[in-house]
Amino acid sequence: MKHIALVTAVCLPFFATSALAAGGGDETAPKKPKCESGQVYDKKTKSCVIAKEGNLDVDGLYENVRELAYAGRFADAQLVLAQMPADDDRTLTYLGFTNRKLGNMDAAMGYYAQALRANPANVLARSYMGQAFVEQGDIAQAMVQLRAIRDHGGQGTWAEASLRTAIATGQTFNY
Repeated sequence: MKHIALVTAVCLPFFATSALAAGGGDETAPKKPKCESGQVYDKKTKSCVIAKEGNLDVDGLYENVRELAYAGRFADAQLVLAQMPADDDRTLTYLGFTNRKLGNMDAAMGYYAQALRANPANVLARSYMGQAFVEQGDIAQAMVQLRAIRDHGGQGTWAEASLRTAIATGQTFNY
């Protein structure tokens, strides 16, 4: 009963507003990928280029990763991630996300932990890790991540709202 009251208290504000709050640039679904497998979109040339040969900056690669992941092309997203700095917390966050979606939960949790060691204020990594805990049925650990999101200034962001929703409904997000 105590658990139900806690989840209700945490989630009620979300349902009262009925909309995901904006925050951190990760609040909306990305566009559909424009390119075939193994390619990324280069805004400068306005064309698809081979991921390994592309001359995109990290932000451009990151946009492509989000688009591929949202489209369910997790293996393609991992090809792009391989071109990004291995110690970048965003890279580690999306390696966690794509591995989780591909069913590699142990690898996913390891990447989330690395992302949080690199940047404890990475609220997106915390949200995705919390959603992984929800998928595993560990609501207590999901709540730990939700509190940490708030402690790191993430209240009102998509990261917080999506994790709150996952805790309340058991449904996780694909972006």
